[in-house]
Amino acid sequence: MNNKTIAAIATAQGQGGVGIIRISGEYAFDIADKVFTSTSGKRPHNMPGYTASFGHVSDENGNSLEAIMLIFKKPHSYTGEDVVEISCQGGVYVTKSILRAILDNGAYPAEAGEFTKRAFLNGKMDLLEAESVMNIISAKNKTAVKAANSVLEGKLGKRLKSVKEDLLTVAAHLSAWADYPEDEIPAVNEEEIFTAVDKASYALQTLIDECDRGRVLTEGIDTVIVGKPNVGKSTLMNMLSGSERSIVTDIPGTTRDIVEDTVNLGSYTLHLSDTAGIRFTDDIIEKIGVDKALDKINTGELILAVFDGSGKLSEEDKHLIDKISNYNCIAIINKSDLPQIIDNEYISQKIPHVVYTSAITQEGADKLIAALDDIFSTGAFNPGEGILAGERQRSTALSALEALIEAKTSLQAGYTLDAVTVSIEFAIQELLSLTGERATEEIVNKVFERFCVGK
Repeated sequence: MNNKTIAAIATAQGQGGVGIIRISGEYAFDIADKVFTSTSGKRPHNMPGYTASFGHVSDENGNSLEAIMLIFKKPHSYTGEDVVEISCQGGVYVTKSILRAILDNGAYPAEAGEFTKRAFLNGKMDLLEAESVMNIISAKNKTAVKAANSVLEGKLGKRLKSVKEDLLTVAAHLSAWADYPEDEIPAVNEEEIFTAVDKASYALQTLIDECDRGRVLTEGIDTVIVGKPNVGKSTLMNMLSGSERSIVTDIPGTTRDIVEDTVNLGSYTLHLSDTAGIRFTDDIIEKIGVDKALDKINTGELILAVFDGSGKLSEEDKHLIDKISNYNCIAIINKSDLPQIIDNEYISQKIPHVVYTSAITQEGADKLIAALDDIFSTGAFNPGEGILAGERQRSTALSALEALIEAKTSLQAGYTLDAVTVSIEFAIQELLSLTGERATEEIVNKVFERFCVGK
C-alpha cells in the first residue's frame, strides 16, 4: 500500500459556491494543521471524527482565506485513512492556491481515481462498488444513477456471492474427494454437480442479459433520423430536443450535414443524429450529405425513419424502407394533424413499429417510448436489482459462464471429474477477479484510470 499522503481538488474546477480540497493519508492531519488555523483553536489531531471547524487557510502567496475544515478519522472515512476536507469559496484560483499550499507542506498530487482506489485497497468497497462510483458521476439519466447506486449498495455483489459460494461448495467437494480417496468422504454425485453448475450458469446468463438490456437505458442509444427532404426530420429532432437544433424550412435539402444532440425520452437517452434528406440529387454538396446519411444508418443502434403522412410514398421512400427493414427501426408518420394519404399498410408490412407524430399537437412521444420498450425489451427491467456495467464486468462474467458450460459439457460427455473441476475452478477465479478479490494489479489500474482526479 502506498503510504504517501495525497491531495486533490474534489469539486469541478470552475466558478461555484463551494470548492473542496481533499487530503488523505498518514500525515493528512499534520499537513492540514500547517495550512489551516481554526478560529476556536481546534487542531485536527484533537478533533473527533465527523466534526468541522471554521477558520482560515494561508495560501502560497500568504493570503488568508476563509474555510471550513472537516475531519474523518481512519478507518471510518471514504478511503479508510485519515482524511481532511477543506471547503472554501468556489473558484479556480482559490482552490488551486489552497491545493498548492497543501502540496508545498508535504502532500503529493493524487492520481486519477486514487481516493477510490485506496478505498478499495483498504477494504472499504469491492471492485464492483468502486466502478459504480464513476458510473454515478458519469450517469446520463435517473436510470443510470439508480443502476449504479444499487451496485454501490452491494446488491450486485450479493448476487455474485450466491453464485460463487455454490460453486465453491462443489469445487471443495470435488477437490477433497480427489485428494483424499482413502478417507470416508461421500461419493461425488454427478447429477447434483450438474444441477449446481446449471443453476450458476442460469444466474450468470441472467446477469449478462440484464447487462445488455441495461446498457440501452444507462448509456443511451445511438439514434439516426432519416427520410426524404421536407418530411419533418428536423422538426422531429427539435421536438425531441426541446430546442431548435436543426434548421426547419420548406426548401428541400436544407440539412446537408449531420446535426447531433442528446435527449432524454422517458427512461431512455437518445443520442440523436439528424441527417440530410435522402433523395437522388445532382447537387454535389447535397449528395455528400446523402452519402453520410446512408453511412450513418449502418452504425446506428436505432433508426427513426420519418415519412410525410399527408403525401404518397415515393420510390425514394420505398427504397429507404427496403434498406432499413432489417434494422432496429421505428417508422415515424409525421404531420398526423393533416388528412392522411400515405400507404400505412405498405410501411407496417416491412417496419413493425409505427408511430404517428405531429409538431403542431406534440403527439407521439408516449407511443415512441412504448415502441422503444418493445424493441429493446426493457419493460420489465429493474435497474435497482444490481446489474453488471461496462465491458470489463460483462466479459469477465461471460468468461465464467463459458467455463461452466464447458463443465456441463464435460459431465454430459462422461469426461473425468478432473476436467470438470478445472472448468469450475476457472469460473470461480473469474468471479473473484470480477469482484476484485483476486484481481491482478493490471486490472485494478485499468479500472481506476478512467476516474477523474479528486475522486
